[in-house]
Amino acid sequence: MRDFAPAKVNLYLHVTGRRTDGYHLLDSLAVFPPVGDHLTAAPASGLSLHVTGPFGAGLQAEPDNLVLRAARALAAAAGIAPNAALTLDKHLPIASGIGGGSADAAAALRLLARLWHIPPGQVDLAAIAASLGADIPVCLAHCPTRMGGIGEILTPAPALPSAGMLLVNPRVAVATPAVFRARTGGFTPPATLPASWDNAAALAAHLATLSNDLQAPAEQLCPIITTVLAALAALPGARLARMSGSGATCFALFDSTAAAETAATRLAPTPWWVWAGALNS
Repeated sequence: MRDFAPAKVNLYLHVTGRRTDGYHLLDSLAVFPPVGDHLTAAPASGLSLHVTGPFGAGLQAEPDNLVLRAARALAAAAGIAPNAALTLDKHLPIASGIGGGSADAAAALRLLARLWHIPPGQVDLAAIAASLGADIPVCLAHCPTRMGGIGEILTPAPALPSAGMLLVNPRVAVATPAVFRARTGGFTPPATLPASWDNAAALAAHLATLSNDLQAPAEQLCPIITTVLAALAALPGARLARMSGSGATCFALFDSTAAAETAATRLAPTPWWVWAGALNS
């Protein structure tokens, strides 16, 4: 069996407050373009994980990543033994602000629920996801979603127009806790969003009035993010350039998939990871 773990891109991200336990409260609009990792599972005696793909080497030394934790949590909730041979084909950069690890864990929950024949409703997949990480609930649904709370409050996103997206990662990992620690200043109120946007230009113009509150501290810790953002903003047809999540992946919005793919060719000489396609799968 096989499942797809698409990237999660935060079109904006407001830090709206902080709980007494130290967790930050967020308001964000997440989309899931058709690029990501692939997870396969087969029946086995015991639980194992094999990692392949362009970014697989970065996980080889990690004996207990989120995929294995998700598998064990699901098996425990269902009262069964965690028996599966898992293979993760890793195509998303690691620690890159586009939810790669969270998407992989969410894919593991979906995939293993099928492999282990767990009936819908027998276990609460969303609750398991929330116990594993703040981004995993939204990745479990993997559709355009507005995120609130610490990531566990999910509501439908406004209707999105057809648009192109270009993703760029400078192949530098950024630690989310360090970015939050580097953030200064107050908090940003939640955004006011319309029911829909007429086109990519309208979407980009509205997003330009919002922000990613983690972008400035991430740039301070990882200055190459500033270089990537400048390169994206200078591309013909780019409507908006912004960082996703806690970085270092950045994105640009275009009027069409074709425009994004054409713009991507201009970045070919760089050593960066580059993907172009539709705004949402």
